[in-house]
Amino acid sequence: MVHFVGAGPGAVDLITLRGQKFVESADVIVYAGSLVNPKILESAKDGAQIYNSALLTLDEVIDIMSKACNEGKEVVRLHTGDPSIYGAIREQMDELEKLKIDYDVTPGVSSFCGAAAALEMEYTLPGITQSVIITRMEGKTPVPENEAVEKLAPIGASMVFFLSAGDIKGLRDKLLAGGKSPKSVCAVVYKATWDDEKKFICRLSELPEKAEEYGINKTALIIVGDVVMQSGYEKSRLYAPDFETEFRKAKR
Repeated sequence: MVHFVGAGPGAVDLITLRGQKFVESADVIVYAGSLVNPKILESAKDGAQIYNSALLTLDEVIDIMSKACNEGKEVVRLHTGDPSIYGAIREQMDELEKLKIDYDVTPGVSSFCGAAAALEMEYTLPGITQSVIITRMEGKTPVPENEAVEKLAPIGASMVFFLSAGDIKGLRDKLLAGGKSPKSVCAVVYKATWDDEKKFICRLSELPEKAEEYGINKTALIIVGDVVMQSGYEKSRLYAPDFETEFRKAKR
């Protein structure tokens, strides 16, 4: 069968134990090019066939997986981060179903979690925001009209932009057009949890210049919102002395 596995955001030890076991036992591994840390592949067993999907079309990926399964081999489709976020796995699973090939999915640590860890921040701070929007700019793949950056900007939630570092100026302009203040706070994390990770915090107005200064134009997440400052929040009521739960009596 085919095991879809989330490789994590980059650091070798951030793949799950289950995912690691699948990698170690796989006969065939199809991995997501430069997005997956190649050191993870070093744990593959001797003789495992390894393919870089960045060089392949969907049909070619399916052909490799189906031939391996027909030969009784175990296949790992190794995606970066968590495969449910911009992993394009639905189209692969649909093709496998047509071929009556079994599959399962092992979740992974998404890069948006890795970015928060790199910044030592919490996305959901009481009194600041309790929502996170994970999205991207329109590119080769369009986005629904009602999810355009300009329409999401006024919501006020923490915003995490994937696949948008190639046009940071365009992203800045769209956020401003949507009503974001030039003084809005942003963070950029390049290759979160990798050895060559880079990060910075700035105002929205200076975002493109800062990204150029750091040499960042790909493989980065852009986080926008007051939550980046990690200040001015309210403490959670969950741990307040007068808050009672089924596990703890209120201390009045």
